[in-house]
Amino acid sequence: MKTMQIKSGEYKKRGDYHKKLDPNWSYYPTYLAKKKFILEALEKEPRDSKILDMGCGEGVFIEELFSRGFSNIEGIDLNYSSSLVKKGNILETSFSEKNFDIILLLDVIEHMSFQDQERLLKEIKRLLKDDGELIISIPNLAHFYSRISFLLKGFLKRTANIKKHPGDRPIGEYLQLLDNAGFQIEKRKGLFPTYPFFYNIIITFPAKTLWLYNFLNKTVAFPNFCFLNIFICNKKS
Repeated sequence: MKTMQIKSGEYKKRGDYHKKLDPNWSYYPTYLAKKKFILEALEKEPRDSKILDMGCGEGVFIEELFSRGFSNIEGIDLNYSSSLVKKGNILETSFSEKNFDIILLLDVIEHMSFQDQERLLKEIKRLLKDDGELIISIPNLAHFYSRISFLLKGFLKRTANIKKHPGDRPIGEYLQLLDNAGFQIEKRKGLFPTYPFFYNIIITFPAKTLWLYNFLNKTVAFPNFCFLNIFICNKKS
């Protein structure tokens, strides 16, 4: 019997928008690039790895990983539940300590207040095995276009409106936050260097400029200047 989907928040308004990608969505190229990078990073992991996707929404990554042979995956989200996703608060989970080999936190932490960001990383550290891995993607408030906007106009180009991303920070603050929470970064990837002119063209015509977007990511994607950063982290010993 098919499990009924329960949706609230943005999923109630927009539906399963990560499953049915709109090529005119300004975040479309970055979402595709993020998904490609993370799936390639996970390809080397044992197929029996115990994985938790926190704030997983519709469970897109869970479905993809199941199709690639991973069999021990769970998802949790406050605003979605289905046969793949458990409805729950990621700040206070019922999972036991040191339970997971890999935890995914993809475009989630910026939706939290500053205080809750610290709580969330503390909970992740509790759930992760000592030799486990955290893969986290984070929008960068101090991307290049935002810096230019602040210099010339006196305001930042936020990664989303402040109600949606109340925890928006420059990436340097997130680096410090991860360090303070007891994580060390093993790998870092920047996506979408938001240089003026290119930035405006890409967000206006995201599907048509995929070739340009991918070229910039391969040649000039310095993480501090990028819209999105992805980190692969381990717990400090």
